[in-house]
Amino acid sequence: MKKMTPILIALSLSLAVSKGSGETLKEQLDAKKAAFLETAPPEKAKSYQDGIDTVAASGILDRALHVGDKAPDFELKTPEGKKVQLSELLKSGPVIVTWYRGGWCPYCNLALLALQKALPDIQAAGGQLVALNPELDSYTAETIGKNHFEFDVLSDPGNKVAREYGIVFKMTPDVAAAMRDNAKTNTRNGDESDELPLAASYVIAQDGTITYAFLDADYRNRAEPSDLVQAVQAAAKK
Repeated sequence: MKKMTPILIALSLSLAVSKGSGETLKEQLDAKKAAFLETAPPEKAKSYQDGIDTVAASGILDRALHVGDKAPDFELKTPEGKKVQLSELLKSGPVIVTWYRGGWCPYCNLALLALQKALPDIQAAGGQLVALNPELDSYTAETIGKNHFEFDVLSDPGNKVAREYGIVFKMTPDVAAAMRDNAKTNTRNGDESDELPLAASYVIAQDGTITYAFLDADYRNRAEPSDLVQAVQAAAKK
């Protein structure tokens, strides 16, 4: 049998995920991570891991908002110009607020697609879902268009809202250089900050209290949609 090249291995894993085999989000993310480690030069893998370790050591996970904290209100617009205000959404029930790094991030896209799949369950539990990212409106619109999301996806330029939740960090120089070159983050975010938000997820009850928080320094780990649904169900009874 002909040996598969690293590119074919990664493509095969990606196709397997896209067919929707009933895998959990964690299983999909782990497969994507395995594909990266299989094909990436060791120095690149080490640089990214060092970046994760630096974020973990920075204390951001302690500084970020946690369960029991009050969620700061915010108002942002969709790329189409619709105003979305957290306090208004909360009048109808609990809200999931989740962050992703950008449409260039394969782990983010897997997580967002998993949330789209879980959206009927989230809504049946009485909840709503909004996703924030630091990219400019045009790139947010591109991500929405490619994936046909049925929940609000919002640009948070300069990570202003993310900063209020305490989840903004500066990339290490090596990672920042790679992201500028490969993902064009400075162009897509419209600034030179080299800052990103954690891939955090919060469930916020109607009184504005955070009842569930997913925080992880490793961008390859995300809140499992089934856990978010359960957290919304619990918050709806609060």
